[in-house]
Amino acid sequence: MKTEKLFLGVVVASVLAVATQSVFAHGGATGVVKERMDGMGVMKEAMKVLTPMMRGQVDYDASIVRKRSEDISRHAGEALTKLFPEGSLDAPSEAKPEIWQDWEAFSALADQLRVMADGLAKASENGLMMAGDAPAVGEMMGGQSGSMMDGSKMGTAAGTNMMDLSQMPADGVFTLMGQVCSACHTRFRAKK
Repeated sequence: MKTEKLFLGVVVASVLAVATQSVFAHGGATGVVKERMDGMGVMKEAMKVLTPMMRGQVDYDASIVRKRSEDISRHAGEALTKLFPEGSLDAPSEAKPEIWQDWEAFSALADQLRVMADGLAKASENGLMMAGDAPAVGEMMGGQSGSMMDGSKMGTAAGTNMMDLSQMPADGVFTLMGQVCSACHTRFRAKK
């Protein structure tokens, strides 16, 4: 349990550190670069609200978790990738050229972010793992039918080992979502 909390803390701290840096970089942004920075700002604000809840530092509120997850979802997936037309590197953009060199990976991460955000919205009623009111791990894995297309299921290979995000504790889904953010920023965002 302590390891999970520590891991969650590290992921969240990394995501917030990267997001906080971007606030100061928005000066002078125009056009599509400003649009995407504004969208990232919405996601950053959502993470700032969700993080203390997921850490148990403030009271958990499922309706806020759902709303902030929906904020993230609206700015993820295709809504995110359409804000990255090829070569849109005008300052103060922090996008790396690698986005367009490996568009498939970038697009997959944007889609994974949407899936995770949708999954978190659906898992919002489950509460926190550390609070003891979340479903057992056995209830979350295996034997689940359904499709990844509904935004709540994620699998490793054609319907096997499916994980229903809607059955997970909210903080577990939040951790997975933070990992997607971190993976994308590490690979496709220039360090300042």
